[in-house]
Amino acid sequence: MKRQVQLNPDPVDARQFEVTVKHLANSLNFGQDESVFHGGGLEYAQSRLYVAGDPVKFIDWKVSARVGKLFIKEFQEPKQIPLYLLLDTSASMCISSQVLSKYAWAVRIATGIALAAQTGMTPVGLLGCGARELHVRPTLSRNLVMEWSHRLRQHDFLEETSLAKRAREVAPSLRSRTMVIVLSDLHDPDAFAALQVLGQEHDCIVLHLQDPAELNVKGTGLFRGNEAESGRAFVGHGRRAFVDASEWKSELTRFGIDYLHLPIDQPILGRLRHFLNRRGMGGSAGR
Repeated sequence: MKRQVQLNPDPVDARQFEVTVKHLANSLNFGQDESVFHGGGLEYAQSRLYVAGDPVKFIDWKVSARVGKLFIKEFQEPKQIPLYLLLDTSASMCISSQVLSKYAWAVRIATGIALAAQTGMTPVGLLGCGARELHVRPTLSRNLVMEWSHRLRQHDFLEETSLAKRAREVAPSLRSRTMVIVLSDLHDPDAFAALQVLGQEHDCIVLHLQDPAELNVKGTGLFRGNEAESGRAFVGHGRRAFVDASEWKSELTRFGIDYLHLPIDQPILGRLRHFLNRRGMGGSAGR
């Protein structure tokens, strides 16, 4: 029996939504010894003379050998860096074969990540990557996060994607190193080049949401179609995914951009939490 493809941003009411995203934020915070929203690792500051009781593992053996006395390396805590969420609000994000669409998941995940980051005193900004103008500068206001999240829950299903355009627009405004998290179905063919440039100066993560209906169209050979939001014509094949996750992962990780594939018909929270925890501990998190 075929699943019906539907347009549905989020079936829950405002109160249920707030409970859900706060639970998600708590889940992402729980058990994280190192914040994913910090720069990676401790930064070397200087070396000083060893004092009895100093940890042996921090002995600077090179300096000690050169000077003839024991020296200890001193480190400074990694700086807190702001977080920008680039959320794809295009029409294709809302077409779904599941109860929750890619768009509904993206809004929930973005809100949960924002609240979790603010708990660690990380300012969070938001940039909508569709037709609507939605740009919120990094802030520590939880009320503002809830305000834009409820605004995002409303959708007219007519927006074109502007992921590449928005990524190029925001880059010059980021005057210091920033963490950028992209939530998208990656239907913008120009997005890769724009994200590649963004990832050269900033800590970039791509969360790729995919509906199982995008993987193939059973029982078909070659066919012609049009993108939901852009109207661009394309030729597809029933045996080939519309957006190949393995190709995106290969290309993005090659340029130092962390990538997580999130099929919306599979459990999401556990994979997301594991992914962010691995980044928080300084490991590569590409999946």
